[in-house]
Amino acid sequence: MKKIIIVGMDFSEGAINALNFAVQIANVTEANIMLVWVQKMKSSGTVYSNAFDPRLEAKKRFEDLIEDFGPRLKKGKFLYKIRNGKVHKEIVNQAKYHDAFMIIAGTHGTSGFEEFWIGSNAYKIVTYAPCPVITLRYGENWDARIERIVFPVDSSRETRQKINFVAYLAESFKSKVLILSLYSSKIETIRDIVDGYSDQVEEYLTEMDIEVERFSAECDNLTVGTIEFAKEHSADLIATMTEQESSTANLLLGAYAQQMVNHSPIPVLTLRNKSIYDYQVK
Repeated sequence: MKKIIIVGMDFSEGAINALNFAVQIANVTEANIMLVWVQKMKSSGTVYSNAFDPRLEAKKRFEDLIEDFGPRLKKGKFLYKIRNGKVHKEIVNQAKYHDAFMIIAGTHGTSGFEEFWIGSNAYKIVTYAPCPVITLRYGENWDARIERIVFPVDSSRETRQKINFVAYLAESFKSKVLILSLYSSKIETIRDIVDGYSDQVEEYLTEMDIEVERFSAECDNLTVGTIEFAKEHSADLIATMTEQESSTANLLLGAYAQQMVNHSPIPVLTLRNKSIYDYQVK
């Protein structure tokens, strides 16, 4: 069965940016793309010109997008779906129904444009998604040349669970993986755990003939440390889990993944820690 990438679509510039990113990933992974628009149950306003039937307007916009992006999708096809309900639930349900390979969503970060719903729902999608999610902040133009992937490692058990999917992407894009050991504590036992997990990640990727490089960083806030490292090393993607090690700074500012989705200028790949997937067989 052909892979399916779900793209949440509210027709904002951020969502179009996510679609462009999705097309290029689909061309490498040979996936179809399904665009999903959700008519919210309650809405005080609309961004659509056809006030009598926004579903018809959405259908027209889908057709225009597919006409524009269709020639760019080399090894798959476009599908689209119009759903009713809560945005994040409907996108997640669509992903479950199709056993989606990935969800890609644009985000406006914390500033947000309320008339466009993807930005404000991105973290909810990440939280409940049954598959990996890539989020891209509006205003950052990425061409999906995933050449350098940051793989942050902390002391949580979940930190290693993203390795299968990262390895799949690295193989597909011929990427280099930058393993970043994050130390938020001076306690030797905790630091030894981080080092041990990093060794395991390096060994696994090396056995798969994936190019790796090891780094380490002392940081109070794991999110800030990871983002700064990614910017300094011109990374194309940051891989993380929805649950990571908690530090005082992280607890004050919110969940690690939420901070990453809202603030990273670099695309973020997030996986839930509930399941460890074998993406080789998808």
